Amino acid sequence: MTDKLFIFDTTLRDGEQSPGASMTREEKLRIARQLERLRVDVIEAGFAASSNGDFEAVKAIADVIKDSTVCSLARANDRDIARAAEALKSAASSRIHTFIATSELHMEKKLRMSREQVLEQARLSVRFARNLCGDVEFSPEDGYRSDPDFLCRVLEAVIAEGATTINIPDTVGYAIPELYGNFIKNLRERIPNADKAVWSVHCHNDLGMAVANSLAGVMIGGARQVECTINGLGERAGNCSLEEVVMAVRTRRDYFGLEVGVDVSQIVPASRLVAQTTGFVVQPNKAVVGANAFAHASGIHQDGVLKARDTYEIMRAEDVGWSANRIVLGKLSGRNAFKQRLQELGIELESEAEINAAFARFKDLADRKSEIFDEDIIALVSDESVTVEQEHYRLLSLSQRSETGERPHASVTVSAGGHEFKAESDGNGPVDASLKAIESKLSSGAEMLLYSVNAITSGSTESQGEVTVRLQLGGRVVNGVGADPDIVVASAKAYLAALNKLQSKAERVAAQG
Repeated sequence: MTDKLFIFDTTLRDGEQSPGASMTREEKLRIARQLERLRVDVIEAGFAASSNGDFEAVKAIADVIKDSTVCSLARANDRDIARAAEALKSAASSRIHTFIATSELHMEKKLRMSREQVLEQARLSVRFARNLCGDVEFSPEDGYRSDPDFLCRVLEAVIAEGATTINIPDTVGYAIPELYGNFIKNLRERIPNADKAVWSVHCHNDLGMAVANSLAGVMIGGARQVECTINGLGERAGNCSLEEVVMAVRTRRDYFGLEVGVDVSQIVPASRLVAQTTGFVVQPNKAVVGANAFAHASGIHQDGVLKARDTYEIMRAEDVGWSANRIVLGKLSGRNAFKQRLQELGIELESEAEINAAFARFKDLADRKSEIFDEDIIALVSDESVTVEQEHYRLLSLSQRSETGERPHASVTVSAGGHEFKAESDGNGPVDASLKAIESKLSSGAEMLLYSVNAITSGSTESQGEVTVRLQLGGRVVNGVGADPDIVVASAKAYLAALNKLQSKAERVAAQG
C-alpha cells in the first residue's frame, strides 16, 4: 500500500453543480491552471457529454494541462464514455470516470433497472472505457446506502474489467466517520481483487462531516484517493474541502503517515480565484482559507502568539499562501508589465485585442484606485471574461443621487443586443434604484435570491467592492459577479452578469454526487 494520498479535485465538475456556480470555458481554464500549480493529482474537468459547452471546456483543459491527470465524468453508457474519450484525447494524462447508481432506492426510483441489469451495465461500461483509456475510475452512485453484498459483486466485476480506481460516494452526506471507514474496509476485505485498484472516497457535507468521513475512509478503510473541492464548493452543503483534508494530513503526519503532492502555498490563491469566479464568498471563520483562520482577538491568545507562535497556531499562515497584500502594479505600469503579471496569475487571454482591452480597463482602474493588488487584477479580468460580442447586456453608464431625507434616484444606460437604452427609477437606496431602473426596461421577471457585497482587498475604503447577485428564473439559478470601486456600479454589473447567464441557454445535466 502506497504512502501517498492522491488528491482528486472536482471543483470544475461537482463543485460547479452548486446552483449559480456554473462557469464559462475561460473561467474553467483559469481555475484548471491554478489547480495544476497547486499540483493536485487529478483534475475532474467536467462532464463532457452533458453539453457542447462542457465538452469544449474539458477539451480545452486537456489541451493545456500537462502536470495533472485530466478526467471527465461519464454515465455508464457508450455515448457518454465515447464523448469523454474524445474530449480527453489530447491530454498528457487522462482518466474516464464512469458511474451508475447501486442503491435500491436509486435503482428502483431513478434508473428503473434490476440489480442484474445494473451489474451488466457497469461491467460493459468499464470494459468499453478501458478500451479507450488506460485509466478508468468507477463510482457506484449512492454507494454508501447500497447493499454491501450487491456492491461487492459490482465492484469485483468492474475491477476484473479493468477499473483502476474504485470510488465509494457518500452521495447524500449520510455517513458517520467510523461507520463509513468500516464500510470501505469491509468491501476491501471481501472483494478478492480489491488490491488491483486504488480505493477512493467522495463525501458530501450535508451533516458537516465530509472531511471527517473522508479521513476515516483513508485511515480505517484504506482508501488512498480523496475527492474534494476548493472551499468545499458543491451542491447542497458542498463537498469535502480540499484545503482541510490536505492540511490535516500534512499537519498531523505523525498520525496519518501519508504524503500529499500538493503545493500548499497555492491553497489560498486557489481559494480566492474560485470564490471570485463563482461568487461564493468564503466565510471568515472557514478553516485554513477563511479571513479569520489565523486571526487572534483574545488578549491571552495574542500574548501567547507573540511569545511563541506555536502556542496557538498549528499551521503557519504563509505556508498555505497567506501573506500581506502585495502591490504589483500602478497607473505608471506599462503594458508588458501588466501582461507578465497576468501570466504569473495564470490568466491567459487569447488575443492581443483582449490583452489591449484588459490593459485599458486596468489603466481606468488605476486612475481611480492608487494601489492595485493581485485580487484586483483577477476581479478585473473575471468581470470582463466574456467579450463584448458575447454579452447580450452591458452597462454603459450609471449615475445616481442619494441625499439624507430624499428618495434615491438612479439613471442607467445599458446596451441590450447591440441597442442602447436609458432608464430611470427611484428606490429605497442607490443600489435598489439602479437595479429597478435596469429591470424597468428589461422586464426579466427574475427573482433575486441573494445579494452580497465583499471587499476584494481589505484595510482600505479604496478597495474594490465585489458584488454577487443570485437570480432565479424558470427553474434556473445563476450567479452574477461584478467588481468596481463604486459599489453601486459593481451591483449593476453583477445584476447584468446574472441576466447574461439567464440569457444563455447552455444545457446543464445533473451528474453523480
